[in-house]
Amino acid sequence: MSQPIEVIGGIDTHTDLHQAAVIDTIGRHLATEAFPTTPAGYRDLLEWLHPHGQVLAVGMEGTGSFGTELSRYRHAHQIAVIEVDRPDRRARRTAGKSDPIDAYAAATAVLAGRATGTPKHRDGAVEAIRGLRVVRASAVRARTQTINQIKSLIITAPAEVREALRSLTIIKLVRRLAASRPGTDLAAPATAVKVALKRLAKRYRHLSEEITEADAELRGLITRAAPGLLALLGVGTETAGQLLVTAGDNPDRLASEASFAHLCAAAPVPASSGRTERHRLNRGGDRQANRALHTIVLVRMRHDPRTRNYVARRTLEGLKTKDIFRCLKCFVAREVYRHLTSGFNGASGPSPTA
Repeated sequence: MSQPIEVIGGIDTHTDLHQAAVIDTIGRHLATEAFPTTPAGYRDLLEWLHPHGQVLAVGMEGTGSFGTELSRYRHAHQIAVIEVDRPDRRARRTAGKSDPIDAYAAATAVLAGRATGTPKHRDGAVEAIRGLRVVRASAVRARTQTINQIKSLIITAPAEVREALRSLTIIKLVRRLAASRPGTDLAAPATAVKVALKRLAKRYRHLSEEITEADAELRGLITRAAPGLLALLGVGTETAGQLLVTAGDNPDRLASEASFAHLCAAAPVPASSGRTERHRLNRGGDRQANRALHTIVLVRMRHDPRTRNYVARRTLEGLKTKDIFRCLKCFVAREVYRHLTSGFNGASGPSPTA
């Protein structure tokens, strides 16, 4: 009896429709079709793939955006999904641009071995952390904007208002403004400014309460997902949440400490030429994760004697500050990786197989 052929799928994701394509193991284009982004559409797409042969893997663009739910659906049905980067501009100018072309390109990238990344599952505790962090970040930005508006209004306020408020700290300023009684004559500039300042102070308080609630919720989720992460020196709720989101609900997709450091843009990049041998900071990777590592290093440089001794020793050896930061980021990335993989409790379900 003839054996079924092996095929590879490719999907170009969009808001309303996903374009799917199938190729065989020697790269021949077999079929392509569009499916709606609904549970029924995901089911139809899966049923459409199987009659073409044994599905080895599916390459997908946008697994963290438009294709998130489809990626979850395929993971639940044990279909191996490979994350595919969008083609660069030069390749698109050469091959053209359309949804079927992009879907075939995703499948071809998997076949050629250019795409090997495992997407995040996005169905566990880390996905919950990511959602809460979005709300917290917007509240922090809004609170910063609010206090800047308060300060700006005080600068341009009438002298009687400005002189009474200009020397107060933020906490005392917000407390006084929230408890003030500005009056009812809004035609008077001083009264109108007092009314505006009071409303801004109340908004500031409300946003602060929202941030405090989010921090408490995040701390509980982070402690449950990675119990030892918050115990590390310099690691707080914000930095721990970001590093967990970077790793995802399936940190086992990161094969080694080096892969996690590369993902966080902390891996050294060779920059040698001629007789000069050196490395430079990586400008790629997840910039928010790199920022989290940078924050942890700053805290340790201020409060950790061992880190301060290391910085002093490396400075005497002639190492520049940016190179010292690179070395410390690599160390922190290795330390965090061990906690993300050994004590992680947020993963969900078995790994998908073809």
